[in-house]
Amino acid sequence: MLILLSFFQNANKLLLNERANWVHLKEFARKNAANALSVANMLMGMASILCSLNGHHHASCWLVLIGYLLDLADGAVARQLNACSSLGAKLDDFADFTTFGIELTPKLFSTHTHIYIHMCLLFSAGIPFMYRGLPCIYSSAILVCVSLLTGGNMAVLRILAVAMILFMVSQNFYPHDRVLESQAWKKVVYIGGVAMVFCSSFPPACVYYLLWSISYILFPTTLWSSKV
Repeated sequence: MLILLSFFQNANKLLLNERANWVHLKEFARKNAANALSVANMLMGMASILCSLNGHHHASCWLVLIGYLLDLADGAVARQLNACSSLGAKLDDFADFTTFGIELTPKLFSTHTHIYIHMCLLFSAGIPFMYRGLPCIYSSAILVCVSLLTGGNMAVLRILAVAMILFMVSQNFYPHDRVLESQAWKKVVYIGGVAMVFCSSFPPACVYYLLWSISYILFPTTLWSSKV
């Protein structure tokens, strides 16, 4: 009888421990889901750099576009799960610097490259829900899409890089692009971007991302403000 009682006590303790571990696991997942997306974005950037250095131009550009999607998703996930943190913000900044800054060095190897990389860290306006200057995610998407469509024409890319730098250093305000936390049509645009990356050939996908990014430059508040 004592053996049976001891068995049930141990089984009950084990069950309680498993429940506690499950609760801890869910809490850990909640707090780090957005961080995982930022790390994935960073890995896309690192993989893209390696692809560029090894001559795999198309794969390199494709990975940047995947990073584009991850960057739009990580903040939305953090806010949705109430898991915003200083660590997450730093991870997001470093991921952006890797994927949309350092990654473009092999593509834009010129006197403009170090300026472009430096500008990737300077698009915060200090105003809630606004950037001062064009966020690097959009300028980088435009550059990689044009790179694919032109076959990596360096003359075109360098001229375009100068134009993107001018947008990034401008005093214009751009809204935080909370695509996944806004109207349904913006979510459809995001889903379309996912479909284009994974289910389409590169010319239609590049045109799609070009139109998306250029629309953000031309109509930032009219179309892309989270308040619209």
